Amino acid sequence: MGNSFGKIFRISTFGESHGKALGVIIDGCPAGIAIDEAFIQAEMQRRKPGQSKITTQRKEEDEVQVLSGVFEGKSTGTPIGILIPNTDQKSKDYSHIAETYRPSHADFTYQEKYGIRDYRGGGRSSARETAARVAAGAIAKLFLRHYGIDIQAYVSQVGDLRLEKGYQDLDLSLTETNIVRCPEPETAEKMIALIDAVRKSRDTIGGVVDAVIRGVPTGVGEPVFDRLHATLGHAMLSINAVKGFEYGSGFEGVKMRGSAHNDAFIKERDKVTTTTNHSGGIQGGISNGLIFIFV
Repeated sequence: MGNSFGKIFRISTFGESHGKALGVIIDGCPAGIAIDEAFIQAEMQRRKPGQSKITTQRKEEDEVQVLSGVFEGKSTGTPIGILIPNTDQKSKDYSHIAETYRPSHADFTYQEKYGIRDYRGGGRSSARETAARVAAGAIAKLFLRHYGIDIQAYVSQVGDLRLEKGYQDLDLSLTETNIVRCPEPETAEKMIALIDAVRKSRDTIGGVVDAVIRGVPTGVGEPVFDRLHATLGHAMLSINAVKGFEYGSGFEGVKMRGSAHNDAFIKERDKVTTTTNHSGGIQGGISNGLIFIFV
């Protein structure tokens, strides 16, 4: 169960960092969705390692192979199988840590839980596993596009360098114009310089990604345990090295009085909306039809 996520649209990933391949099985994608393999590959290109000086230098083309569930360019309603071969395995590079545990990695915990571990780049615990998620996410995007739902994400912070503008004041079309994927060019250059300097000192540094989802219809999500933000938090916090998840105003909300933080409802042209969006488009675990934001 720990390798699967979702109920209606369900994904199960498999593979290791230095195994023969990674892959994903997608179950629950409706029939008749146009499956643009060029789009899937483009999404993989955005993620692939070795694409710039600020990413891991492992060279992988991440060329996807759609094995099942698609016929004549459309989903058939049966499980979609996708394979991503590994072509730059260098298992011998990790032989020196076969008997040691890397700090803040899952080497020790995997050994304790399973009694065995794949020390080749962390095996299943490696961030390379996310390649399968990107392939599944591309299918999900094609499915959501059917319903006018758009998702945009961008880097808002690296170390102490932080965008001062909110998503409303940014031109998100500029996100893909630089290697750090920050929509403000001047800040992007500073972020790149900082990451490069840290890399040259043989160290690493963290950052923050913001996501904006438009077009989510009212009523998505469930009350109590399957709240929309809880489900998204579950998914995001399963990504390697993610240490926090916020939606709406997030932790910044503690600085505000309730009278300022509450989103007042108003009616405009027979449509109910709110004057602000501190709740991030969700009340009671259910989407209210507004722009949803999370970090």
